[in-house]
Amino acid sequence: MKTFINDDFLLKSEAARILYHEHAAKMPIFDYHCHLNPQEIYENVRFDDIAHAWLGGDHYKWRVMRANAVPERCITGDAPGREKFGRFAEVMPRLVGNPIYHWSHLELLCFFGIDDLLDPTTADAIWDKANAKLQSPAGASRALIQQSNVRALCTTDDPADDLHWHKALAADASFDVRVLPTFRPEKALNIVDPGYPAYLEKLGAAADVTIRTTDDLKQALVQRIAFFADAGCRLSDHSFGSPDFTVWDEAAAEEAMRKALTGETPTDHEAAAYQSLMMDFLGAQYADRDWAMQLHMGAIRNLNTKLYRALGADVGGDAIGDPIAAASLAALLDRMAARNKLPKTILYTLNAADNDKLIATAGCFQDETAAGKIQFGSAWWFNDHYDGMVAQLKSLANIGVLSRFVGMLTDSRSFLSYPRHEYFRRILCNLIGGWVEDGMAPADYGLLGSMVEDICFNNVWKYIGLNR
Repeated sequence: MKTFINDDFLLKSEAARILYHEHAAKMPIFDYHCHLNPQEIYENVRFDDIAHAWLGGDHYKWRVMRANAVPERCITGDAPGREKFGRFAEVMPRLVGNPIYHWSHLELLCFFGIDDLLDPTTADAIWDKANAKLQSPAGASRALIQQSNVRALCTTDDPADDLHWHKALAADASFDVRVLPTFRPEKALNIVDPGYPAYLEKLGAAADVTIRTTDDLKQALVQRIAFFADAGCRLSDHSFGSPDFTVWDEAAAEEAMRKALTGETPTDHEAAAYQSLMMDFLGAQYADRDWAMQLHMGAIRNLNTKLYRALGADVGGDAIGDPIAAASLAALLDRMAARNKLPKTILYTLNAADNDKLIATAGCFQDETAAGKIQFGSAWWFNDHYDGMVAQLKSLANIGVLSRFVGMLTDSRSFLSYPRHEYFRRILCNLIGGWVEDGMAPADYGLLGSMVEDICFNNVWKYIGLNR
């Protein structure tokens, strides 16, 4: 059976079709937040098969396979790729209503020209056709990126990373896509993690600083920020659950670090004081360099202890956590703004109950230094489905300024995830097109087309500073 995806997929009005086909579809991609491996880009890796390219590292697919009682051996285990793919093909007909059903068929069509529904009856033919491309030069990592019309992408990198592969890519004139690092000091901020002392040793070695106090840590981070800046970095990234940034107690922050380095557990107050102090410091560093600061909030990690002990983190054991308190976020932003040290900031939430709260808070801190300086980021993770994207866009339009939005990102480890940008663009055009049909927006395709093009690419290109 042929797939339901056609040229006008999700485009329910003539206005939506005009906006998508004449404007959104032609725009390049700046994937400003992803988890691709820069070494795999530099080495232009090819994949063993569609199971390797499609199922490897994809915890979205792993979760739905577990929900259908697929043995772990056929998900993350040592089963042959053909067997894993077959088990996923068995699951696919069960996924109607889940975004994976849309994403997967978009990916099959966009990359492999396959317009059949994936199920056990089509699995063999799809396996053969997809693998034929993946094992050809057109299936190598760089070709997949270029086929998707990607102009630039930002990976996610630890401050202790030597950025060897980013530097090698920057020096490689044969690849015209810019691959930039992102500074993610998550391990330096997670003071209650048992691995914190060992991590500070690693970070200190990279910065040639012995870290024993918060001042030492600041010195090391400053050095690594400069190192990342030299490699083209323009963004930072931070992930929190429900942090309390209202706590400001420098002595408690120092005590938290002392305890963590001596094997003791900091109190909640001490840990919060430490995170507030370090985020305040880091935000000022980013502002001085005109970097954008990304704050991902609302995740609760590694809920399934058995799964975590067997496979580690980022395997599908995370979930939506509690909302962040409005006072907490406001305290963080306000301390920076009061000193003129608030960087451009993108706020993401995993808990959709925070949508309006974050947009309203962002609006309190906009200023003349940048249009859309404080952003409400794209629908993230458990929200990057049809309803989640529509909700995010509507809230931003209602409370903020949609036309300044920096748009979609993949947040993915897969080279086959770029059709998510197409998915977002179709949803965006359908929403705005619906406003035209309902008489809520003018049928001015110069005005609306420019708005769509900005959201798809132009805004984020300028926001991150790649137009300079």
